[in-house]
Amino acid sequence: MKRSYWPTNEWQSAVPATLKLDSGKLSELEPMIKSQYGNINGIVVVRNGYIAYERYFNGYGPDNTHHVASVTKSIVSAIIGIAIDDGYIKSVDQKVLDFFPEYVHEADDIQKGEITIRHLLTMTAPYSFEDWNEPLDKMCMNPDWTKYILDILGENGKVGAFKYSTAGAHLLSTIITRSTGKSTREYANERLFKHIGMKEIPNYEMKSFGFDDLFGKNVKGWVNDPQGNSTGGWGLTLTPRDMARFGFLYLNRGIWNKKQIISEEWIDEATAMNPNKYGYLWWLRKEEGVFAYLAIGDGGNVICCIPEKDIVIAIASEFMMNPRDRWTLINEYIIPAVIE
Repeated sequence: MKRSYWPTNEWQSAVPATLKLDSGKLSELEPMIKSQYGNINGIVVVRNGYIAYERYFNGYGPDNTHHVASVTKSIVSAIIGIAIDDGYIKSVDQKVLDFFPEYVHEADDIQKGEITIRHLLTMTAPYSFEDWNEPLDKMCMNPDWTKYILDILGENGKVGAFKYSTAGAHLLSTIITRSTGKSTREYANERLFKHIGMKEIPNYEMKSFGFDDLFGKNVKGWVNDPQGNSTGGWGLTLTPRDMARFGFLYLNRGIWNKKQIISEEWIDEATAMNPNKYGYLWWLRKEEGVFAYLAIGDGGNVICCIPEKDIVIAIASEFMMNPRDRWTLINEYIIPAVIE
C-alpha cells in the first residue's frame, strides 16, 4: 500500500468525501456518542492514512492521555514480536520456565513445564481460577507477582483451552525484561514508540500499590509491579492519536516509512483468524464479510483495525462497568460510511 506521508510528527486530516467516506453518516456519530456512549472521551477515525473524523468529549483534548486498560496487552504482543525479531527470545514456542530458572516447582508438575510463550499470547494456558473470574486483586496484593503467577500457571484444565488471563499477559512483560534486560516500557519506547511518533512513556515512581495506583486515578505513564516490571495486562496510558498510530503500524503490516518495525510474519500470525477468535492478544471479528482485529480494554477503550477498508479507529474512554459495546458503534456508523 503506497502512502503519501507518514504521521510520525503529525497526523494530517482530510475531508471525509476525499477519503470516500460519507460525511452525513459520520455526522451521526457525535449525537450518538453523547446520548448512548457518554464515557467516550476521544475518538479518532483514520482512513487511507488521514484523520477523517476526530472528536473529544468530557473536557478532554488530543494531548490528554488515557489509561487504556487491556489495550496494553496488544502492545505487549507487539513487543514480544520485536524481541523475537531482535533475537532476545528464540520463538513463540520457547517454554515459559526457560526464563525463570530460579523458580522451583514440583517435579511431577509436568504441565507447567510444557507451557510456552504462544500459550500466554493466545490465552490457552490453564490457571487455577474459574473462567472469567480471575482474582487479580490476589496478584496485586502479593509482594512477588511473578512467583504468584508461576504458582497458579498450569493448574485446573488442559493446555490449549481458551482461558482469558491478565496475569498471563503480565508474565509476558516479565519475560521481555528477563530477555532484554530492560523494562517493557523502556524497550517499547526504544524499539517501537519513537519510530512511529508515539510519545515516550516516562518513568513514574510507584508511590504505593493500592487500587488507585494500579487501576484508578493515580495511573500515569506505565504502571509497574513491586519488582519494577511494567504491567503486561493493563496500566499503559496513551493519547487517542497514539493509539491510532499503533493501529496504523499494524494496518501497514509492521512497516513505517519504508522501515520494518515489526516483521510482517508476526503481524500475520498475531491477527490470523482461529476458532477462539483471539490472536496474539488481539480480538478477531468477521461479520458480513468484514474482517477486523481489535485491541480492547475495559471501560470501552479500543483500537480497531479493518485492513480491507484501510481504516483504524481509536476510542479512549473513562472506565465504567459494562459500557456499551464499541463494535455496535463501529458497525452501525463507521463501516457503513465507507463509499465503495
